[in-house]
Amino acid sequence: MPDYKYLIIGGGMTADAAVAGIWEVDAEGSIGVVSEEADAPYRRPPLSKGLWKKMKLESIGYKTAEQAELHTGRTIHTLDAGKKRVVAEDGEEFGYDKLLLATGGRPRHLPFDAEGVNYFRTLADYRRLREETERGQRFAVIGGGFIGSEIAAALAMNDKQVTMIFPEAGIGALAYPSDLSEHITTYFQDKGVEVLTETLVTGVEQRGAQFLVRAQGEGQHDERELEVDGVVAGLGLLPNTELAEQAGIEVENGIVVDEYLRTSHPDVFAAGDVAAFTSPALGRRVRVEHEDNARVMGRAAGRNMAGAGEPYDHLPYFYTDFFDLGYQAVGELDARHETISDWSEEPYKRGVVYYVEDERVRGVLLWGVRGQLDAARRLIAEPGPFQPQDLRGRLPEPRG
Repeated sequence: MPDYKYLIIGGGMTADAAVAGIWEVDAEGSIGVVSEEADAPYRRPPLSKGLWKKMKLESIGYKTAEQAELHTGRTIHTLDAGKKRVVAEDGEEFGYDKLLLATGGRPRHLPFDAEGVNYFRTLADYRRLREETERGQRFAVIGGGFIGSEIAAALAMNDKQVTMIFPEAGIGALAYPSDLSEHITTYFQDKGVEVLTETLVTGVEQRGAQFLVRAQGEGQHDERELEVDGVVAGLGLLPNTELAEQAGIEVENGIVVDEYLRTSHPDVFAAGDVAAFTSPALGRRVRVEHEDNARVMGRAAGRNMAGAGEPYDHLPYFYTDFFDLGYQAVGELDARHETISDWSEEPYKRGVVYYVEDERVRGVLLWGVRGQLDAARRLIAEPGPFQPQDLRGRLPEPRG
């Protein structure tokens, strides 16, 4: 039975960062990484961004194998926290002294059987979509959130005919103010993307190398049918908490961790997409599914596994890019909050959107703005109360 001082379940960005964190504190302790994916750890954001531009595929890989022993293509189905061992699907056991659950999340699926849909998440999903673009021209993208908008833009920039389908009133309507969502939707249409808002996909049928997608708009009686060469769905993630639940570890919208990223079992840690942690700046428990959190939290978990004893108080940022638009943001981007827009030029060119709940800033969207993340974090950490007039012009003059 392989026995490691530090064992990590999951092979994503969090795992790679955790390995680096362990080495910073304990360069002698043995490290094992067990991952369901066949590929070694790699950066995930380029799958829907840079790889569709000029970024080379070989540039996204990490050098995790230089510091840890990798076991790829392996699924762990049992965790015995008392005996400090995990069991793989083939019965092989792995022992540990400290364990990190970096199990990430799995894509939400359509509520019906839809064979052949690409629930875009992994490098294998990217390779498959690339192959489809080499032989096909028409694509349906289901979902109007982060992944859906990025994939739709990437395909359109590669001269594909794209139809976006989602139930909301506009692209990113759950995150952006309604006027900004409307602007983005119009922008995508101007770029040649067909956008079907307030529309549900009712069926997907695979016909050889092609697909028949059925969709129905709100208040419409007749279904619309689209014949396409590929179907991509970006419907959000579900945290992979099954191992923790099976081991009796506390779970609530993710694996619950304390300020040191320990779970309810003192020798088991969790980090990344799957971890639910209390953010000091926001004053409540959150779960963040973005690169900055994966990297910073993974490193912190690795260091704490090795005995650093450092509280995790980072407020992660996230970003997106589509066509020639992009933004950075921190905190909660929830369109149900009050939003206050402060455009430094004409609307939607460059500026800041503040998200306010109970007279406190909960999130900051930096639209076309760089260099203000720390200022935004400090603002979110302030207790307020804030009125709209207090926020306009509050951040330093944005830099493009």
